[in-house]
Amino acid sequence: MKPENLLIIMSDEHDPRWMGCSGDRLVQTPNLDRLAARGTRFADAYTACPICVPARAAFAVGKYNHQIGYWDNADPYDGTVPSWHHLLRDRGHRVVSVGKLHFRSTEDDNGFSEEIIPMNVVDRKGDLYGLLRGDDMPPRQDGEKLEAMAGPGESEYTWYDREIASRAQIWLREEASKHRERPWVLFVSFVAPHFPLSAPPHWYYRYIERVPMPKLYAQHERPAHPAVRDHAENTGYDLHFKDELAVKRARAGYLGLISSLDENIGHILQTLEDLKLNSNTRILYTSDHGDNLGARGLWGKQILYQEAAAVPMILAGPGVPAGEVRTMPVSHVDVFPTVMEWVQGEFSDRGYPGFSLSELIAREKPDRTVLSEYHASSSRSGEFMIRHGKWKYVYYAHYPDRPQLFDLEADPEELLDLGTDKNFSKIRNQCHERLRALLDPVEVDRRAKKRQAEIVAANGGREAVIARGSFAYSPPPGFRAEFD
Repeated sequence: MKPENLLIIMSDEHDPRWMGCSGDRLVQTPNLDRLAARGTRFADAYTACPICVPARAAFAVGKYNHQIGYWDNADPYDGTVPSWHHLLRDRGHRVVSVGKLHFRSTEDDNGFSEEIIPMNVVDRKGDLYGLLRGDDMPPRQDGEKLEAMAGPGESEYTWYDREIASRAQIWLREEASKHRERPWVLFVSFVAPHFPLSAPPHWYYRYIERVPMPKLYAQHERPAHPAVRDHAENTGYDLHFKDELAVKRARAGYLGLISSLDENIGHILQTLEDLKLNSNTRILYTSDHGDNLGARGLWGKQILYQEAAAVPMILAGPGVPAGEVRTMPVSHVDVFPTVMEWVQGEFSDRGYPGFSLSELIAREKPDRTVLSEYHASSSRSGEFMIRHGKWKYVYYAHYPDRPQLFDLEADPEELLDLGTDKNFSKIRNQCHERLRALLDPVEVDRRAKKRQAEIVAANGGREAVIARGSFAYSPPPGFRAEFD
């Protein structure tokens, strides 16, 4: 690939099925749809971890979390492991971020030439409360506040996203032309549609009358799997939705935030067009993870169903085939080699688990296994998902006899769990061997918990962490966290 400028747009918590280009007929995403029409969309892309901080660390470094040791929302990226931003900046490229990073601190060398209105973890520590895992997890206290904020209106997040879009436009108009010797990279990172689910009214009211109830929401429909119950009971979000209207208000807020996000992305894409930068700028759109949005009684992310583990992945620009859809599973770890190839012209370091997405567009790898893993809040142990072909397998270190297995070709909504079906024991064994080829679940779980215990001890122990409390979401610049 000829080296070109690169615009990376990342959202937060966007389930990729909520886009017109994915086939959804309810949510309005005209700008993302046009981007997909002039590029290639990967329909089966996955986060390395379905929660913000470790997902963004893996995205930066290009390796899975068990390889780099950033486990949870209290173990943020601190710049010590080289990122694609470090490598490109140190080779003379201008690499600029605008918006959410969710790293440890602006005082660290995160690898960017410039960080514009960055948002990082609270107090350089993040969510210490989420480190308290196992059989005595204290329940989270955030759900009531989040339910109360769902509906029409503005929040500090909608304000922040508009500012992110504004700053990105300003940089493109006033700074991009100063960096012509080598391709530049602009990383624009929004917070929508992350809760609070307060959506601008002009979007919210387009959906409140039409939004359906979540699938498998009735009590008798919800999975009885113990790990799923752990998440639902510990987060407790759903306890605060008193009736169907409350549920629909939250879901309409989420859809409204997706359309608001699309609106902000449209301003940036229009700026590229106005400046005639489309001919020498490639674009990559993704999200750090998805959102359950009430499916199975679950809200937020934190579990490995498609709603939370799958992410959008759209590529466009010079050399990218237009109007194409690829169904081979890909991962955020593929972004590192893609960025290096697109900006540098080549990348051949096979010390990374990912492949250039350009290579995967040209030549599918049918035997490839993609991984997502979870070691954070509301889980008793490590949770590990692999995707291989049509099969999705989930293994829980705390519940080794209760894996999950889904045939996503026949059952894309994951309605039929084959995890204990004797007829599929051979497939499960094959999937488990593929997981074991990537990692040892017991060893990885032990290593994550050891690190988490060390962080808890360094912050005064369990009682001190509980006394500090939890918070619903990280505040953007200029705001402070409100602890419960």
